[in-house]
Amino acid sequence: MTAQEQFLQATSSLQPIKDESLYTQFLTDFTDIKPGKPLAVFRPKSTEQVAAIMRACTEYGIKAVVQGGLTGLAGGATVQDDEVIINMGQMNQVVEFDEVGGTLCVEAGMVLEELCQLVEAKDWYFPLDLGARGSCRIGGNVSTNAGGNRVLRYGTTRDLVMGIEVVLPDGTVLNMLRRLIKNNTGLDLKHLFIGTEGRYGIITKVMLRLFPKPQRRYSALLATDSFTQVTDLLKAARAQLPELSSFELMWKNYISVAAEVTQSEIPFEGAYAHYILIEIEGADDEQLEEKFQRFLEHAIEAGLADDAIIPQNMTQAKALWVLRDAAAEAMRARAPYVAFDIGIPLRDMPKFIEEAEAAIAAAYPQIECQLFGHLGDGNLHLTTGKMREEDYIPVEQLVYEIVEKYHGSVTAEHGIGVIKKPFLHHSRSGEELLLMSLIRKLLNPHNTLNPGRVID
Repeated sequence: MTAQEQFLQATSSLQPIKDESLYTQFLTDFTDIKPGKPLAVFRPKSTEQVAAIMRACTEYGIKAVVQGGLTGLAGGATVQDDEVIINMGQMNQVVEFDEVGGTLCVEAGMVLEELCQLVEAKDWYFPLDLGARGSCRIGGNVSTNAGGNRVLRYGTTRDLVMGIEVVLPDGTVLNMLRRLIKNNTGLDLKHLFIGTEGRYGIITKVMLRLFPKPQRRYSALLATDSFTQVTDLLKAARAQLPELSSFELMWKNYISVAAEVTQSEIPFEGAYAHYILIEIEGADDEQLEEKFQRFLEHAIEAGLADDAIIPQNMTQAKALWVLRDAAAEAMRARAPYVAFDIGIPLRDMPKFIEEAEAAIAAAYPQIECQLFGHLGDGNLHLTTGKMREEDYIPVEQLVYEIVEKYHGSVTAEHGIGVIKKPFLHHSRSGEELLLMSLIRKLLNPHNTLNPGRVID
């Protein structure tokens, strides 16, 4: 028998899916990368099953790719030829909910939105929030160190994780499910696996830090014509609103497409260069509401904003977020496209945008750009649409060279996967890349898990 046949025989009790008609939904993530043909698809229901699959992969020389909700934008979960897929979707149970200390332990396949609803029903709160909330899985969020809309107040996913359980590429199970905020007993090994996209191991369980549930959210949409107004508004909001949780910036070229694809209207009479969605979280009382109102009035009077829309109820507030959450639809409306997920120091963002847009327009005049971002943490999303496929790599190279000039990051939250891997040197030194590669060779010596992704 071949090694592949021996592997399938050894794992037959784990019910691998080999019929192509039954596994098409597991082939690719949200990117348009052409998938390969997998050897089989596994849908494990326990850590022990994941470990058994990885032991067999190591023994028979089979490569594996791990998947969550397939919402990724870097191609890391798209299968390559002869890999086995390990899809974590059936590992979606609550392991432990500590309602006294405010911690939640769940399996990696739980959908983010379901997790949030579960804890909020008990008056707790998990603040990670992103547009793919209804499909993405918490294991994928942790493995990519997802950012989202509330990093400004709560940090990235890394800051919300207290412990993890990991299956190493050789099948060893590493249990680090601790609930301690303060623990100085040496190297915090969980950080080797958070944000490294399954290259060093498969996250099977996570211990999450919860917060008291906010009684209410208050939102407003403001409009400005200059970027200086935007940064001054952010500075004022940080100083005057300790409850500030989101500061989302949308440029005119993005919000017009978002309104088009959602069949919505931009709720201002005139057109502005920038639209800022501000959200605070806190008590449901008149004092906080009046404080927010005073801040918005001050912003207009002080020239920090030119206009503002204040929702009168939750329905109107959700309507504002519809425009912000339409990013995926807006990108695809201008396909073919490249989605850039860039980290840029806030002070350099106007210069970066001006330089990048000018360079793109000069070399590729047919390209249509969209810009939006989590301004409070310096995360800029630039989409270049209406592209020719042969221009993908040249445009990426052009943009990432400018990113390097401003000491930015080629990915702020989406991850590296296969799409960003060729450009990682624009954000990391040779010494850093070497160290990451040495760690890979230590933990994943046979390149069994997620080969070709992130780092060699």
